[in-house]
Amino acid sequence: MVKKKSFDKKAFQNEVKTAVRNLYRKEFEEATSQEVYQAVSLAIKDDIIENWLATQKVMDEEDPKIVYYMSMEFLIGRLLGNNMISIGYYDEMREALEELGLDINAIEDEEPDPALGNGGLGRLAACFLDSLSSLGYVAYGCGIRYRYGMFKQKIEDGYQKEVPDNWLKDGYPFELKRPEYRYEVKFGGYVRTDVDASGEAHFHHEGYRSIMAVPYDMPVAGYGNNVVNTLIIWDAEPREVFSLDSFDKGEYDKAVEEQNLARNLVEVLYPNDNHIAGKELRLKQQYFFVSASLQRALEKFKKTHRSLKDLPKKVVFQMNDTHPTLTVGELMRLLMDEEGLSWNDAWEITSQCVAYTNHTIMSEALEKWPIEIFSRLLPRVYQIVEEINRRFLEEVRTRFPGDEAKVANLAVIYDGQVKMANLAMVAGYSVNGVAALHTEILKKQTLKDFYDMYPEKFNNKTNGITQRRFLLHGNRLLADWVTGKVGEDWVTDLYKLKELTLYADDKKAQHEFMNIKYQNKLRLAKYIKEHNGVEVDPRSIFDVQVKRLHEYKRQLLNILHVMYLYNQIKEHPEMEFYPRTFIFGAKASAGYHIAKLIIKLINNVGEVINNDPTIEGKIKVVFIEDYRVSNAEWIFAAADVSEQISTASKEASGTGNMKFMLNGALTIGTMDGANVEMVQEMGIENAFIFGMSADEVIEHEKIRDYNPMEIFNQDQDIRKVLMQLINGFYAPNDPELFRDIYNSLLNTQVTQYADTYFVLKDFRSYAEAQRKVEETYRDTDLWAKKAILNVANVGKFSSDRTIQEYVDDIWHLDKIKVK
Repeated sequence: MVKKKSFDKKAFQNEVKTAVRNLYRKEFEEATSQEVYQAVSLAIKDDIIENWLATQKVMDEEDPKIVYYMSMEFLIGRLLGNNMISIGYYDEMREALEELGLDINAIEDEEPDPALGNGGLGRLAACFLDSLSSLGYVAYGCGIRYRYGMFKQKIEDGYQKEVPDNWLKDGYPFELKRPEYRYEVKFGGYVRTDVDASGEAHFHHEGYRSIMAVPYDMPVAGYGNNVVNTLIIWDAEPREVFSLDSFDKGEYDKAVEEQNLARNLVEVLYPNDNHIAGKELRLKQQYFFVSASLQRALEKFKKTHRSLKDLPKKVVFQMNDTHPTLTVGELMRLLMDEEGLSWNDAWEITSQCVAYTNHTIMSEALEKWPIEIFSRLLPRVYQIVEEINRRFLEEVRTRFPGDEAKVANLAVIYDGQVKMANLAMVAGYSVNGVAALHTEILKKQTLKDFYDMYPEKFNNKTNGITQRRFLLHGNRLLADWVTGKVGEDWVTDLYKLKELTLYADDKKAQHEFMNIKYQNKLRLAKYIKEHNGVEVDPRSIFDVQVKRLHEYKRQLLNILHVMYLYNQIKEHPEMEFYPRTFIFGAKASAGYHIAKLIIKLINNVGEVINNDPTIEGKIKVVFIEDYRVSNAEWIFAAADVSEQISTASKEASGTGNMKFMLNGALTIGTMDGANVEMVQEMGIENAFIFGMSADEVIEHEKIRDYNPMEIFNQDQDIRKVLMQLINGFYAPNDPELFRDIYNSLLNTQVTQYADTYFVLKDFRSYAEAQRKVEETYRDTDLWAKKAILNVANVGKFSSDRTIQEYVDDIWHLDKIKVK
């Protein structure tokens, strides 16, 4: 770690006051909270830019290899507090601001969460950038500057309502517009081919419409090492902002047509693709940021290198899931059409520069594009992909003669679709899964044919999280306690937490740990009261499930179990029951009907239970609106129980599970995704494991022998819960409201298979695991011991470890040092 410079408190305070004057033409005492936040951010940004420039200078001098991390999402969270921590002055700056009468927590609350991502995919990308900087590797994150993100979630009458997330309305102080690096991105049109005297074909894209991609740079500061990498988010601007000629002719809509085209491209993340226009917009977004990022990367490389054939020695493009797979076709296009390389040379470079991370086991989630849309929007790239497919299938048929079933599975273009995962695997020199179980399922099932053909490409990189955001910043009380026990080296080496094992049986340490948890529960309880109007008991068990809402993640199993517990208490009021607060947080995709209906169910169940005085507050149900990184930090810190209950074999990895573990929550979960490795680290006795194994699920899916109606008929408690979905118990004004959920569990005419994700099959096992949770929690010392052991064994799940494995096995980057 670089020795930090001394902090000048007075100078910092003066910088803040000066920033208020310069930005708003008012004295510091007159500034609003938002204006103070902007001024403080500007003062901190000065320090960061100094290190940013120093990092660039080292890059210019040492010419290290660079990874471009290509991702549709970067869920970076608020940057003010994180930047204060990274540059090493958090406590000093907090004290300086307190002297000015300012509360750092209130200032941080003025910062919007940058709406650049949605779920685990985007948060993982953000953790990776943090680790790359903190480990001293050079990286550029490449994504899109969404104006409104996916959406801001409002809960109205229990329903999710999607509203624009206008995070840029006050300006964002940590972004820097770089108009000097603008690039043209072309859509539509046609390809004209001519042949020169030597017989060489040349391709010309004509009749297209184009948009200018303009980058905004965001700093990604490493912890305590002065390294600052860059997140490049691309905005779209028209080539011609306003057509005066069209306006003068009275063609007012046409006058701003180009501006609207550009604006639509970057308005939202994941536009609803239930219609053709939505599909087209998604494909345009992917090509837009990929093309701009590649043009920037090639221009940067060419400034200091003579031959593009050396590109693989200095550059790697990591494709985060299938969204950036157009990197393959676009890099080929740029190398051939713009740089004049032959097909063979371009392919040699491309296939040594691109690597692919797979994030899904479910084959239906692997991205595919209709040929009609792809070829119309990207005619030249489609030609290239067709040629890649032709050459590849020649190789397949040579290696597996007569096996047309294998040809169908491996083809990049088949049945009128372009299969993006197949393209990534054909071109990528590395294909990695994100948890050991996930990677094995890819090799044996989802991508088996590719593994048979290219086993050397496949490897595993179990996901990780950054402890700097999710413990050092998000849970200051626990972070200070940990530092007091094992020193501060854990901030950059999470394996140091192993030393906490010594305190697992220490009564004093146990009581300290549980008191910290209680303080964090008080903080979250206050947040819930302010935002939900619900009083929750911080002495109750905080049982938490926060993640993207999808049926395979089984929020439905959780809420059905809550309904079951409520029935038990109502039927047996004398029964022993430790008070439980069930906390949910999740966004459902705008077009995902069942997922949105599950949100409504959770809220309706909460409305009934929270307002039933006869159960004396034994259960509370809370749905936290607009779950995001900033409120997640408080939720992880306060949780007692972490719900990781996906259907085994469906979750690639998960990272929320790791954040809960880091903060001392005990996992109730299936042996799915990274849960398997977490249990190996912490010991199965320190988690509550239930349900079928991945192999059992896969076998049931294969032979199709599961009939949930048998469970419905035989289990009276489950039958009562399901009947409450359709008898008006939780929707007296509309008894049929939850019929689609009921049907999804029982009626094979509505879904391909009833209870696709085995909710009823695993219900009793889950209920028994929940019983053990309550039994264990009653023994406070035992619970504290298990919680401490969770924290002590979380070392493997740092994104620092994950990134080092990427570096060692895939990227082969060079470290830099910035003084």
